[in-house]
Amino acid sequence: MNEQLQIIHDFIQHNNTISADDKTRLIDAVKKVDSELSISEFKLQRTEKVKRTTGILLEETIEELEQKRKAIEASNNALKKSLQDLKDTQNQLIQSEKMASLGELTAGIAHEIKNPLNFVNNFSEVSKELLEEMKEELEAGNLEDVKDIANDVIQNLEKITHHGKRADGIVKGMLQHSRNNKGEKELTDLNILVDEYVRLAYHGFRAKDKSFNSGIETSFDANLIPLNIVPQDIGRVILNLTTNAFYAVTEKNKLNPENYNPIVMVETRQFENHIEISVKDNGVGIPKNVLNKIFQPFFTTKPTGQGTGLGLSLSYDIIKVHDGELIVETDEGEGAKFLIKIPTNKN
Repeated sequence: MNEQLQIIHDFIQHNNTISADDKTRLIDAVKKVDSELSISEFKLQRTEKVKRTTGILLEETIEELEQKRKAIEASNNALKKSLQDLKDTQNQLIQSEKMASLGELTAGIAHEIKNPLNFVNNFSEVSKELLEEMKEELEAGNLEDVKDIANDVIQNLEKITHHGKRADGIVKGMLQHSRNNKGEKELTDLNILVDEYVRLAYHGFRAKDKSFNSGIETSFDANLIPLNIVPQDIGRVILNLTTNAFYAVTEKNKLNPENYNPIVMVETRQFENHIEISVKDNGVGIPKNVLNKIFQPFFTTKPTGQGTGLGLSLSYDIIKVHDGELIVETDEGEGAKFLIKIPTNKN
């Protein structure tokens, strides 16, 4: 038993002023608190282990990104020599786009895990203070106050458990979507997948731009059937489209910040023979004179250094591999909508 709780237990056990029934109830309460505390300590240890593992993964990712950056620079120098060098460079740039997506993911995952860990740490500290206060009240013989404090500790431990499970669920969810390195298809709940990658896109964008702010509206069809897809590839498409939407509303917000409410809307819908996923924004839109070029490799409207021009091209290819369509609707200055259609009759 916890040392402090053992003191409380012994105090109750040897206190002749407390009736036998009250002693039994108080001792049971102390044992329950001790059990809950042991469970929370175990979960805290597990959460800390997850945090340390995530930190190691982030360090490895940063190192890998740096290695890829150096590899791309080397390929660009070789581009001047021959057509084969050009193909090598193109492959390196494609890999760079994938690594950029990984950067968005790691930033989002780090933020998603940080929040529940902060809750766990805060509630743990408060619980410690409450237990110290409980000890003082016990010594003073204020049993009613002790009961109130015990209830507060129990509530805090429940919150610790909740947020510990939340952090654990985030890690399990991302491991589930990344465990298949061969890109094999599997039955996937698109609502869960889309929701995860939209949130990761938001936190990834926020990590790069602290001033970024945009509303998100989601509408997920509850009747959506599981779809046989490569989840990490479709996730990359959602990540790319959502990140582009955040970029579009950010650019428009720079032009008219006072009278503008940036918003990105994500929706899933079930139809008879296909499923639709739409990502819509009220940003700057796409100029009509470049609309027919946006799915071409290396084409981008972003400033130099802010995009490889491969995100939409790769997204288009991924959807084609799934026998689907990637359609764009836009009104320059008013926003854009990207619509993904994936057939259900080939599952």
